[in-house]
Amino acid sequence: MRTPRLTGLGLATVATAAFAMAGCDNGSATPASSAPAPSVAAGPSSGAADAGAVSALSKATALLGTTSFGLTATSGTGFKLTGAIDAPGGKGTAQLTASGPNAEINIKTLLIGNDLYAQVPGITKAGTWTHLDGSRLPAGTTIGLRPNQIDPVGTANLLGAATDVKETGTNTYAGSLDLTKAAGLAGLSQVTIDGYGTAAQNVPFTATLDDQGRLSKLTITVPQGDPIDVTYADYGAPVNATAPAAAEVTEAPDSFYSSLGS
Repeated sequence: MRTPRLTGLGLATVATAAFAMAGCDNGSATPASSAPAPSVAAGPSSGAADAGAVSALSKATALLGTTSFGLTATSGTGFKLTGAIDAPGGKGTAQLTASGPNAEINIKTLLIGNDLYAQVPGITKAGTWTHLDGSRLPAGTTIGLRPNQIDPVGTANLLGAATDVKETGTNTYAGSLDLTKAAGLAGLSQVTIDGYGTAAQNVPFTATLDDQGRLSKLTITVPQGDPIDVTYADYGAPVNATAPAAAEVTEAPDSFYSSLGS
């Protein structure tokens, strides 16, 4: 994955950092209260469907919408996103760190229901939060969490685009992703996916489940750059996420949304 060449902490840099993972949007994710997660597909080119593998991954991704969990997503050494998600409660926290040869930027996000708060360098004053209007964020764009898209990786919808799913060992699976059906997921913008050409239709992935059938690791080997590695942990752990006091909150300026292309 490409690491942004950070040269400052202005709005343009914030936008670059937000798109740090391959361009980057961490869009569609598991809603807090939504329809059942998409099923993992066997795929027309998979021959005899590995029904057991398909069922195991489908159950594992569906579980993400029923419990709390933590995740860490990385792409090389220049991008890291950590999050604590309470899907049933519709709340979570996340921190995005993007680094380059000249600087490092950290963006924190806090989601409480439909209210998204952020601490963005150059925008948010120390000790306060910036309130964001989720409807003004460009489609497929996020800086961590996003209303109605609480899992910043979008695991359920991402694996819903999986084909050729096979079991490769005890609790380990592999297959292919058609990223043309998954723009905005796992930090992959439409522009980035288009840049992969036809290779975007057959991107390898591996997944590992724990002894309770829950996701523990997902690796996506994108056509260019470092792979996306996601680890899942802390299932069922309490998520400490509460709305900040009104006196600590200011609304995001129009310039913030315009910096993201809104």
